[in-house]
Amino acid sequence: MNQANNPANHPRAEFVPTERVRVKRYPARAKYDRATAEAILDDAMVCHVGFVDDGQPYVIPTMYVRDGARLLIHGSPLSRMLTGAADGIPLCVTVTLLDGVVLARSAFHHSMNYRSVVVVGHAREVVEPAAKLAAMRALVDRLMPGRWDDVRQPTPGEIAGTRVLEIPLVEASAKVRAGGPVDLAEDEALPVWAGFVPLTLGPGAPIPDAKLAPGIDLPDYVRRWRRAGTD
Repeated sequence: MNQANNPANHPRAEFVPTERVRVKRYPARAKYDRATAEAILDDAMVCHVGFVDDGQPYVIPTMYVRDGARLLIHGSPLSRMLTGAADGIPLCVTVTLLDGVVLARSAFHHSMNYRSVVVVGHAREVVEPAAKLAAMRALVDRLMPGRWDDVRQPTPGEIAGTRVLEIPLVEASAKVRAGGPVDLAEDEALPVWAGFVPLTLGPGAPIPDAKLAPGIDLPDYVRRWRRAGTD
């Protein structure tokens, strides 16, 4: 695709809620603004890519990074998911962040607080070596900002042996639930505790590799690292 005509290079502030991404269950929780979806994508670290291969549906978890108005994923050229996506099969990419467990007065109204994004569309393979290298850097620095400049750079063979795909953020929607339970009015007087338990995901203490050479200190960027969206 000519990058000048690529819709991912001219993103709208609002996603068009097509039938494929329109939220039908609890539509009040739907968010179609790009800022909300991008914030969720930036907070998460793993997406699930859904596709159909020879009539069989698959959903594969994988690391990704948002780069402007596109998602980047990578892996082995032998990957069934990446091979099919590069050949143009339709994809559905989902991301979910779990923010809390919601405890209602009735069993029926228990729930979870969450933020999620659904993206549908087709991928495009990134083939130019410099662009692939830039994508690989974005993926590494997504895991740990500052890491790329500290490690050995990929060899030409490693670049050639990595398949990189971009998925444009053109057709997408977000869905968010927050706050406490939504009980029936007649249940609110029941003598049962109700509310929600917030959930967070944070790093533990770094554990050095068993083969780490003596005298190598823990980098400051590792010591200070916190997952996006957390304090």
